[in-house]
Amino acid sequence: MKTSLSRRSVLAGGAGAAALMFAGRPRGVRAAMGKVRVAWGDVIDTESLPMAIALARVKDRGIDNEIISFAQEDLAIQATIGGQADVGIATPFAVMQKVKDLRIFFQDEALIFHAVVSNEYNTWKDLDGEPFVFHARGSGTEAYGNFMAKQNGIHFGQISYLAGSGHRSVAMLAGQIKATILDLPNTNLVLEKAPDKFHLLPGPKQAVTNEGIFAHQGWMKDNPEAVAAITEEFLKLYREMKDNPGIIAEEREKRGLLADQPKETAEKITAFIKQGMDSGLWNPQGGSEELAQADVDFYSISGAIKGPADQLKASDFWDLGPLEAAKKKLGG
Repeated sequence: MKTSLSRRSVLAGGAGAAALMFAGRPRGVRAAMGKVRVAWGDVIDTESLPMAIALARVKDRGIDNEIISFAQEDLAIQATIGGQADVGIATPFAVMQKVKDLRIFFQDEALIFHAVVSNEYNTWKDLDGEPFVFHARGSGTEAYGNFMAKQNGIHFGQISYLAGSGHRSVAMLAGQIKATILDLPNTNLVLEKAPDKFHLLPGPKQAVTNEGIFAHQGWMKDNPEAVAAITEEFLKLYREMKDNPGIIAEEREKRGLLADQPKETAEKITAFIKQGMDSGLWNPQGGSEELAQADVDFYSISGAIKGPADQLKASDFWDLGPLEAAKKKLGG
């Protein structure tokens, strides 16, 4: 989905280098440095600027942190599971039943994706037996596609994975992909550049979690100040974005983020943030009991979570305690 943010400020190096750098380092050594390591399965672009800004504000509060970018979302999840990172931002539902102490404590982004397909496919049923491309195994895009496949009684043909909506949109425009799931900006890009070749198929109605902020319960218990700061700063920023979409462009310039971004792209940031807020991409409430249950319902139907939804507990996937404390402190 992403184009690169200034790596001097948020990346520890290339994704492969980051994986090698942290995979062999004992957890205690990193913990002694007092820095919260945030695993992210992509690089930063306009859509993920709010995340980078919220974490910069956490740093302003004295909670040092760094974003570690991995080439794929599942690598970021594994880094968090294995202790090479303290906090993950991804779609962890597919592993949470095996790693039973992982919990989401804030919804970073809702599942606002679009199924973009070649005009040769008029409905979901036309995709029965046809190839489909997702972001990564266990990702929100795969859950989205599997959910819609089950809803329409179809089975995809060859499944492929290509990380990054930006990469998939380029491949679509080059004629290499006929059906995929794209984020909002890349959906706009494809339909703007090739409106005569591609169109959208209807998607799920639930505003479920695509990217959750999650961690081991043990780490959360041992680091309550960091968890509180992260939760509060994300909640405050997303509320600000609702009232003033221009805050992201202001903070980007103030902090020198995406400094190499073309001027014409930078000028569209506020319009994109407003569109994202209007569509529900960022939740100014950060989560709720209703959202946690909707996540369980959706991801069980999609197959990421095993078992019928009515036999699953939302509390096994979400810890709403930090969010409830943040709302009590900030109001609302």
